[in-house]
Amino acid sequence: MWKLVGLLVWIILVGCSQDQTSPEISASKIVASDEDAVSQQPNKKITWKTDGAKMVLIPAGSFEMGDHLDGLKVALPVHTVELDAFYMDIYEVTMGQYKKFIKQKGVAFLPPFAKEASPTDKHPVVGIKWEDAVAYAEWAGKRLPTEAEWEYAARGGLVGKRFPWGDEGLEGNSAIPREYANFEGKGGKDKWKTTTAPAGSFSANGYGLYDMAGNVFEWVADWYDPKYYSQSPKRTPKGPKQGQTRVLRGGSWNNGSSYLRVADRDHPPPINRKNTFVGFRCVTDIK
Repeated sequence: MWKLVGLLVWIILVGCSQDQTSPEISASKIVASDEDAVSQQPNKKITWKTDGAKMVLIPAGSFEMGDHLDGLKVALPVHTVELDAFYMDIYEVTMGQYKKFIKQKGVAFLPPFAKEASPTDKHPVVGIKWEDAVAYAEWAGKRLPTEAEWEYAARGGLVGKRFPWGDEGLEGNSAIPREYANFEGKGGKDKWKTTTAPAGSFSANGYGLYDMAGNVFEWVADWYDPKYYSQSPKRTPKGPKQGQTRVLRGGSWNNGSSYLRVADRDHPPPINRKNTFVGFRCVTDIK
């Protein structure tokens, strides 16, 4: 009798043990072999193989795009935008990365003045027209961010603020932005008066991105249209279908602190290369 009871208990225990461990084994196989399952749980940071760029995951979400505080005509009306998650380069594309692109493709060049403004391979590349930035992104297997993606990422999770660090630092009060950005003049952590700073010389924003304010302006994918904000779609806006100028974002070492505002927009001709203060960074979609 006791032998029979013992045998039944042993069978029950073995059965329970198998029930508890088999789901873990099954789940492990799904995550390891199913690309769709992996893409639903992307890594927070990755390194892009082609250009060696470190990238960070920008989470999906919505935000109020445009100028909330200063009445910037180019950034009105404020409108709600919804975006899917994407990866963005943590740093602006550097001279070293762009030289690798030139060496492999042989179809681009850096103007002589670029080295004056960005003297080492760790400085952001400059002297870049819009088509150059697009060519690099395509070579790397990435793309330029849309204007909406750029502003969403630059805000770093802050809501309705003027700069990536908060509201403080408009013209006449440069001490605070000197701790966060390289812009016109120098002081505090900003030690570069006539050149760019090495990428990542200041603190990152809330999403872990460096130099979203200052150092170099950054090309985005969009054409510029002063009326676009009033008719922009809510979901994943990609900008006007055509135009004469492309959008720049972020300010630079050569401009005042007002240009550092996350909502501010500039829009030079896309063929403009004669500058020492325009660069870019790339993004890629979640596969």
